[in-house]
Amino acid sequence: MKTRKCLYPVLSGLMGLALTIASGQLLAMEALPALPPVPADNPLSAARIELGRMLYFDPRLSVDGSVSCNSCHNVMTNGTDNRPVSVGVKGQHGGRSAPTVFNAAYLTAQFWDGRAATLEDQARGPVLNPVEMGMPSASAVTRRLQRIPGYVDSFAEVFGGSGGLSFDNVLKAIASYERTLVTPNSAFDRYMRGDKAAMSKAALRGMKQVEQVGCTACHNGPNFAGPVALPMGQPFLQKFPTYTNNAYVKKYHLDKDTGRYTVTHKVEDKHMWRVPTWRNVALTAPYFHNGSVKTLDEAVRVMARTQLNKTLSDEAVADIVAFLSSLTGKIPPQTLPVLPQTVGMSVLGD
Repeated sequence: MKTRKCLYPVLSGLMGLALTIASGQLLAMEALPALPPVPADNPLSAARIELGRMLYFDPRLSVDGSVSCNSCHNVMTNGTDNRPVSVGVKGQHGGRSAPTVFNAAYLTAQFWDGRAATLEDQARGPVLNPVEMGMPSASAVTRRLQRIPGYVDSFAEVFGGSGGLSFDNVLKAIASYERTLVTPNSAFDRYMRGDKAAMSKAALRGMKQVEQVGCTACHNGPNFAGPVALPMGQPFLQKFPTYTNNAYVKKYHLDKDTGRYTVTHKVEDKHMWRVPTWRNVALTAPYFHNGSVKTLDEAVRVMARTQLNKTLSDEAVADIVAFLSSLTGKIPPQTLPVLPQTVGMSVLGD
């Protein structure tokens, strides 16, 4: 899998700033598109989305019936669990903070290390991870669902035929639901569409600050997570931390996890991470891959120092936080689904 690396954020930031000044426009910033990309082999439909919604909320996809997708990526709040790291089956703790599921459909790769090319690929991981949902195999998942008559009927309706209930189709249904989890119409989006009163003066100052400081060298595009031109499956990566001779790295253990290296075992991938979205970042504390930073203003200071070797004034930090807060979009209303029932028996413990 090819990758795009933001290895030199300072230089890139200065080049981006030069282009911005020359054009008089904020080239790196765009409003969120109305719809995310949809793969040809998994077209959206109302029935497929509803099936995915049921599976997303169903804890029976975990080995002991205690964890659902929504447990760690809670769509009733901000798409995360607001914990430093998530808790899986048997009370086990994961090694990284759960990213938000909102607007994940716009990302060109999933997970903090970019190891999954699509939402379908991403959905496979937690279900079979022994620390997260703990199912022993894909066939164990389908055997369990085949014992729930309502799911058998729904898969036959959505995917057709007696073979409709497969693990791949479980993943396709969940991904279809997740593609509806987008948060448009933030103050920033309204501003970019012409409503010049949508953003506060502090947020507008902050918008200029992130350009001038160099943040948008990596946090660009409509999702503020990398160039929109990248194809699906190609993660946009940055080294983190880039500058390590500061107190933040030790205080927050920022270099303990080697990032993408844990997947590829390539030296050049040490401490490389997929650039996370800024969308709804004001809601998704704590911050960074290990959830070690509790507040957004501190996260801004950490990023400036570790990525750009800059120390920001309190006024600059406040303005940048105001801008980041303007990226909070409208979370789509969610209702809990009524899950298919079993009569006279339980599928757990099978």
